[in-house]
Amino acid sequence: MSLEGLELHHAAVRMSPAAVDETLHLYQDVLGLRPDPGTRRIPGIPGTWLDADDDAQLHLFAVEGTSEYATSPERDPFRPHVAFGVPSIEAALAELSRLEVDHWTAGRGERRQAFLSDASGNMVELHQTGTCRCRRRDRPGAPA
Repeated sequence: MSLEGLELHHAAVRMSPAAVDETLHLYQDVLGLRPDPGTRRIPGIPGTWLDADDDAQLHLFAVEGTSEYATSPERDPFRPHVAFGVPSIEAALAELSRLEVDHWTAGRGERRQAFLSDASGNMVELHQTGTCRCRRRDRPGAPA
């Protein structure tokens, strides 16, 4: 069996702290992505979340090297990654363990995130659908 009900929610990329303005120019002024006014501010990690028209986001983080939130260079939640929403993070974590997939977690409760890497070193995040701002329809006050 595999994980079920995955929804692509966001891609996270790094931007050089010295090139924030130029980076934002490309994504906002050239590609037309719009800032999410509710971007969560993370102490020590400048960044912004940008909305795409298809209800997904691009998360931009100004980080060089290993972030202060990492437990090791490979276990840094601010490495570039793709993120999927899952119906239940607890069920996803149980399935990852059952399948013996190496993973690590950050956060607590429903806001808990699981991180894993593919054989090529690409990082994947899993988080519980409805607990994030990735999709506009999941945000507080969004039309039903």
